[in-house]
Amino acid sequence: MKKNSKTILAIGLSVLAVVGCANLPSTASLDQLTADIVKTSFRDEGIVKASVLDTDETNRLCSAADVAGKPLDEETARALEAKNLKSIHWPSDGKYLGDWKEGEKIAQNGRGLTWSDDAKTVNGGNCYNCHQIDKKEISFGTIGPSLYNYGKIRGVSDPSSPDAKLMVEYTWGRIWNSKAYNACSNMPRAGHMGILNEKQVRDLVALLLDPKSPVNQ
Repeated sequence: MKKNSKTILAIGLSVLAVVGCANLPSTASLDQLTADIVKTSFRDEGIVKASVLDTDETNRLCSAADVAGKPLDEETARALEAKNLKSIHWPSDGKYLGDWKEGEKIAQNGRGLTWSDDAKTVNGGNCYNCHQIDKKEISFGTIGPSLYNYGKIRGVSDPSSPDAKLMVEYTWGRIWNSKAYNACSNMPRAGHMGILNEKQVRDLVALLLDPKSPVNQ
């Protein structure tokens, strides 16, 4: 923590000590004090900018609900999902599926977006950090559900068929902006936040839905 943030914290604690418990600052005042402390504790470093702390309405409301220890009310959640759904960038050429082999590389790759990375570093999806994808994988995260047999379980035997259209679009949308389907999803908004590009999302959709992919074996 830098000197400025320590100073702000000290001032904040002093205020609390002076006014006493009977006249505690409002929640809004404490939230602003916390935000000021956080902002003064970060700086631009390499390709990572302090502006990464600037959050949108979805993240702010979900964070507030998390702090309060209760879920968003249904109306707010549905409104945020609708807003995020409108932000999804659908494939510019109409093609949803790429190369599952490239998708596997992206899923395994956790590099990118850190201060020590070069701006030209190709970001990975780091999918195995939260999901099981291939049954042969012995190390994977469990924050998200297992995606093994993702396409098979959903009855997608031919992703190019009209019957599979809704599931193919859902898979694309979920990768691009997960909060369009679950307002406070923990899944990164890979396309929306610029973590992955259109081609990479296309390859991940193929990884999940192509019958030849190890996911569906």
